[in-house]
Amino acid sequence: MNKPPPSNPRSAHGQRARLGQGLAFPPRVDANGRLQRSANDDNVREHLRIILTTERYQRLGLPDFGASLGQFLFEPNTTTTHQLVRSRIEQALARWEPRIRLQSVDVLPDDHDPLTARVTIHYRLVATEQSERLALSLSLGGS
Repeated sequence: MNKPPPSNPRSAHGQRARLGQGLAFPPRVDANGRLQRSANDDNVREHLRIILTTERYQRLGLPDFGASLGQFLFEPNTTTTHQLVRSRIEQALARWEPRIRLQSVDVLPDDHDPLTARVTIHYRLVATEQSERLALSLSLGGS
């Protein structure tokens, strides 16, 4: 009986396979009526969004999961708040997403909305060394 050759963990397919897969976030239905799945770098990006949008104690089995960014909702849109947000994001991603290495987290006021901060996260996928970026808006309480 012929066995297929073992997969080379350094091959592109082997590295991408280590990025994982799971249900897509937000949950949605595909053309066949099944829950859609995500894989590879899309799965990592979706997991980052889950971490960033989850409040602590929101998950029953993992009470410390999440970044709890909602706690900043009524904080002023100042440099001090931006530093606290940056620190919270760095800690949450370091703890809950081992498939990435953070390169930088930038938190800046939105030029068009005084109640919003723009967050840009630059990271590198551990398995492929590919650089990625995730951007989001964070509502704050004011200036």
